[in-house]
Amino acid sequence: MTKRTRTLWGSIAAAAMISLLPVSGAVADGYWQCVPFARLMSGIQIFGDARTWWSQAAGKYDTGSVPKTGSVLSFKPTGRMTLGHVAFVSQVLTDRVIQVTHANWSIIEGDRGQIEQDVTVVDVSPAGDWSQVKVWYDPIRDLGSTVYPTNGFIYQNAQASRIAVATSKIALAQNAAVSLAKQAANQVAASVRASPLDIINQAADSTDRIAALIAAASGQSEDDKPAAPR
Repeated sequence: MTKRTRTLWGSIAAAAMISLLPVSGAVADGYWQCVPFARLMSGIQIFGDARTWWSQAAGKYDTGSVPKTGSVLSFKPTGRMTLGHVAFVSQVLTDRVIQVTHANWSIIEGDRGQIEQDVTVVDVSPAGDWSQVKVWYDPIRDLGSTVYPTNGFIYQNAQASRIAVATSKIALAQNAAVSLAKQAANQVAASVRASPLDIINQAADSTDRIAALIAAASGQSEDDKPAAPR
C-alpha cells in the first residue's frame, strides 16, 4: 500500500468516526482548528496555516473559481482573521450558493473550535467568481454582514474525490436519524414554552429565508417563481 493510499484511508477512517457523532448543526465535543479538519474531510494533504494553502496548492492540486463538492474553499487573511480560513465544500446548491462543513468559525454556546455541518455560504462578488462571500454565523442564525475575500477552490485529485463523496453520503445518511431525533426532542421542549402557532410560524419563516436566499443567489425574482399549486 502506497503512502498516499494509507493517508487517504486514514482520513476516511477519521471522517467516518466524525460522522458517527451526534451532529446537528454543530459538534461541541473537543476543539478543532479549521486546517486539520479541512484536511481530514477532503484528503487534501496541505499543512500549515490556512493563509498558505492557496500558494501551497500550486503545482500539487488543481484550483479554480467553480465550486465542487469535496473541494476546499480558501479564504484570504483579513484584519480579524489574520491566519485565513479553509472550509470543506459539502454540497453545491446553485452556482452561487454552497454549503460547507468547517471548524472554528462560529462561537457556539460561548465556545470556539466547534464543527458546523452543511452551513450556507453565498457568493456576493460582482463578477460571480467566488472572490467575495458571506457565511452563515450561528449566533445570529443567519448570514453575517461581513464580506470575506477568498482565493477560490482547491480541488481533490480523482481518487480522493471519489472516496470523499462516498464518505460524505454515508455520513449524511448516518447523521440523518440522529439529527431528526434531536430536532423532534427540541420541538417537544419548545412546545412547552411556545404555542403551536408560534412553532408553525417559526418553521415557515426559516423556510422562507432559505427560499429567498437561493432565489436571490440565482437571480430569480418573486415574479419569476412558479405559482403555488392549488
